Amino acid sequence: MTAVRALILALALLLLPRAAAQAADPRLVPDVSSRAIDIQYSFTGEELLLFGAILYPGQRLPDDRADIVVVLKGPVRPIVLREKQRVAGIWVNASSIRLRTSPGFYAIGSSRPIDKLVDERTAAIFELGLANLSMSPTGFPEAKTLERFEAGLIDLYRRAGLFVENPASVEITEGVLYRARIPVPARVPVGTYRAETYLISRGRVLAVASRDVQIRKAGFERFVALAAERHGFLYGLSAVLLSLVLGYGASAIFRRR
Repeated sequence: MTAVRALILALALLLLPRAAAQAADPRLVPDVSSRAIDIQYSFTGEELLLFGAILYPGQRLPDDRADIVVVLKGPVRPIVLREKQRVAGIWVNASSIRLRTSPGFYAIGSSRPIDKLVDERTAAIFELGLANLSMSPTGFPEAKTLERFEAGLIDLYRRAGLFVENPASVEITEGVLYRARIPVPARVPVGTYRAETYLISRGRVLAVASRDVQIRKAGFERFVALAAERHGFLYGLSAVLLSLVLGYGASAIFRRR
């Protein structure tokens, strides 16, 4: 029994510093300005505010500066990328690649540039930055091929406003309160988004917290989207009939003139 007690005591002494260190880590209390964004015919985009507070143990600010990184990402979906090449004067699909976890939208803001906050390994683990997105390609494509396709996707989504990197966009007040603004473009896909906040100090992620944001269609747009999803055949037939009626009406008007 004495040996067992000695072993338990030794394990307790070993775990005590680790538990104390974990208890000493700060916590994040995040929130967003809107938990749901409705897309209607007049929707031209919106600005989402991510804000919150850093709770330090004993309410004492540390001597080391802490930084904040915010990420708004979603919805994750599979996508097929195709590369076109000119053959005999005609553009054709030459090669393709399938990515299983490509986000339809990704925006990141930080109090300082990411490369000044964490090393490459940490940035890759937490997917901090467009260059560190893990899109899970199918098969085993060559590294150069994968890099070329991912660079093309990132460039395309950047120009559409769906991929955004904005360093030095997070404001921290008195070392406790933080806020950042994320632009949401009009062409944003609908779905569930995750707003993530990272507290970083000395190259280490001290705390992570998240909130969900719903982006959905509303009004007549929602009715059309649900009709297309639930009653695909009737929706397609109605669209064809409507096109025929409008075309016939337009031609009748022009004939009278």
